[in-house]
Amino acid sequence: MNKAEFWSKHKDASFNERQRLMLNRLLDGFEGKLTSTKWATIAKCSQDTASRDVEALIQLGILQKDAGGGRNTSYSLANLN
Repeated sequence: MNKAEFWSKHKDASFNERQRLMLNRLLDGFEGKLTSTKWATIAKCSQDTASRDVEALIQLGILQKDAGGGRNTSYSLANLN
């Protein structure tokens, strides 16, 4: 899904600024694996806030947990078709 389609589809969703920042990064082709630690660093927030942001996007079906887990849990855009 391209960036314009994504934002058009989710125009009524209420994302916070951190979520918008990170979703744009993912839609632009984020390099490497996205973890809550990287989220916290890039969005300049606490680890707990990053985890809440990620969990909210998982609940909306926008992000998904990648295979694996534990301390190395990573996330990617869900199949948004």
